[in-house]
Amino acid sequence: MGCKERRGEEAWPQKLGSFTEKTSVCGEEESDGGEAKRGGWKNSTFRLKTVSRCQSVGSCAAFCGSGRFLGRKRWETDEHRHSQVSFLMTSSESQNEGREGNEKVETQTVTFSAASKGGGRLSGLLKQNPLVQSLSRLQRRCDYTKISMPEERANHLPNEWWKTGVAFLYAIFNLIFTTVVITIVHERVPDKSVSPPLPDKFFDYVDRVPWAFTVTETNGLILVGFWLVQWILLKHKAIVGRRCFFLIGTLYMYRCITMYITTLPVPGKHMVCAPKLYNDSVGKIWRILRLLSGGGLSITSSHLMCGDFLYSGHTVMLTLAYLFIKEYSPRWMWWYHWFCWLLCASGVVCILVAHEHYSIDVLIAYIATTRIFWWYHTMANTHELRGVPNNYLSRTWWNPVFNFLEGNVQTTVPLVFLSPLALLSSCRQRYRMVEGSRDE
Repeated sequence: MGCKERRGEEAWPQKLGSFTEKTSVCGEEESDGGEAKRGGWKNSTFRLKTVSRCQSVGSCAAFCGSGRFLGRKRWETDEHRHSQVSFLMTSSESQNEGREGNEKVETQTVTFSAASKGGGRLSGLLKQNPLVQSLSRLQRRCDYTKISMPEERANHLPNEWWKTGVAFLYAIFNLIFTTVVITIVHERVPDKSVSPPLPDKFFDYVDRVPWAFTVTETNGLILVGFWLVQWILLKHKAIVGRRCFFLIGTLYMYRCITMYITTLPVPGKHMVCAPKLYNDSVGKIWRILRLLSGGGLSITSSHLMCGDFLYSGHTVMLTLAYLFIKEYSPRWMWWYHWFCWLLCASGVVCILVAHEHYSIDVLIAYIATTRIFWWYHTMANTHELRGVPNNYLSRTWWNPVFNFLEGNVQTTVPLVFLSPLALLSSCRQRYRMVEGSRDE
């Protein structure tokens, strides 16, 4: 290598004999020619080549003289000045086996202890030992940089099913409250013989089709069924579920307000409204229960009351189901998205074709549903907006509720689906856990 070398002899501590050190000026150290008589070894030859390349803090790679990797040498010093050097010994002769010419590799550990009591002589030997000095110089040459990394949270997408349960109760409450408001508003709807339907441009150009509203409710049931199956197969269904329940509850709460504030006359003379009950509270309760049992659908013959026109609940469910289906399904399923869009669009158009709602009812329902959905998911998927003072979306009244539902969701929800078999196995495992806890 063209390097100048220096040879010298020093004495090992007791039980280790002597060795010869050869030091090169190229930053590498070799020690060979040593003889040890410890643990049954004699005429043992140490061949250790140290390379100034750190593998970890206080540790460097150790190679034999031929370049073959033998092991790792470690140099550590603590506050009690305990030092330990571990290296490999290549023996050409073993007293225990009595075989000549057979080389084998064994591991020996030489421990130098310089404790405070009775360690003065050994500490001096350590300071004079060339191997210890070379390791000290080597440790100083091993530069490293410690980079402190912040501890990441173990789970960025916690399920928190209890929050999903709160959002579900919020949605159920507003759906029940909607039926109560419909019952109240029904008593205030003016008679169609006294107050005819309001003029509507769509009605002026399109005649009524009786079966069109059945198409609307059928499309709505199909979309809701698609979304229900898709939601069950989602891995993070707890997070997505509470988003869906919160939006349903909020939209129907808005609907209760608009229905109660402005009561519109029936949009067509074909509509048959149930008779008014006035002060019959028991009859009103039975009507509420009947409306709830039929899901508020005309095909179930449960919706015979009028007045719930502004805005359209059917448009809300059609639009919301399509938005959730598209948002939480892969982009490559474009055919699935287009099919659901056709169901949604045709269902909304059939509401107007059937003359069951005014055009303004459908328009306001579409605007309210899409804007609330997009506002909520903009906040949920853009974490930089949270806590920013110039974020005007945070000035909505439901922002504290949003922080409650999404406070621990630290990243965008990935589109991960579970196979039906995996879903069944997880349900069985949870059932067994519940049964086991009951038995205990």
